[in-house]
Amino acid sequence: MSSAKDLFGGGVAVITGAGAGIGAGLARHAARELGMTVVLADVDSAAIAGLRTELVDAGVRAVDLTCDVRDATAMEELAERVVGEVGPVRLLVNNAGVEQFGYLWDTPVANWERLVDINITGVFHGIKAFLPRMMAESGPSWVWNMSSVGGVAASPLQAPYIMSKHAVLALTECLHQEVELAGHASHIHVQAVLPGAVASNIFESAGAVDTGDTTAAEEHRAAMLKVKEQAMDPLDAARIFFDQAAAGEFYLVSQSFVSAAMAARADVLENRSAPVLMHGEYTVSDE
Repeated sequence: MSSAKDLFGGGVAVITGAGAGIGAGLARHAARELGMTVVLADVDSAAIAGLRTELVDAGVRAVDLTCDVRDATAMEELAERVVGEVGPVRLLVNNAGVEQFGYLWDTPVANWERLVDINITGVFHGIKAFLPRMMAESGPSWVWNMSSVGGVAASPLQAPYIMSKHAVLALTECLHQEVELAGHASHIHVQAVLPGAVASNIFESAGAVDTGDTTAAEEHRAAMLKVKEQAMDPLDAARIFFDQAAAGEFYLVSQSFVSAAMAARADVLENRSAPVLMHGEYTVSDE
């Protein structure tokens, strides 16, 4: 079986939302451990500039390009520039994402629209901009779309995020079939990434509610910040994802409790069970 370095080493990786969290962890691992050239894409120019400097100082190649995944034209321009100036893309990671806490009926419309535009439409924009160019190359390449353990679960007080991650998972499963149907499965590999708790600032920066039950929203944020205390280091998650991808797996999962959540979801659907309200402490234990 080929190793991750055999498959990805020397190639170009484009990672959206690369300024922090999982995106930054993937970039660091891809560049330092696998020898990839990483294209750091994010709306936070300062964050990706700092990461580029860190990586370049470590002797690896990195490029920072400010880009908003909500902007289809900007993503098309990003793809054109990367292919023209950096090289063919071996790995596209549609990672950019945001959270939202609070009752669904209290969620501000602007927050809903922003989350959908980033978490779902941003993935579509990445695929539409990059995948045709990747298909035109003869070498193997990979598309990773960032779902979540939330993509196979249900949880109160973060419905917009959970919905978006279910959507990304379904989109990725369909895309996998479409790539095969179109005759590109021999060199285009589509994979769904389902992290569990991996350290990032997504909970701190999550959208809030300004009317209705603001207390419930902030109490849920506090509960999720407790989960963060148990979270996996992004570099550890990155290594796991790359190793699973190299092994040819479709669902890339960071912790065993994600697999348990997938099994629980299958059981709920098979038995047509109503969702069970989650109470008390949230846990990420693999025990």
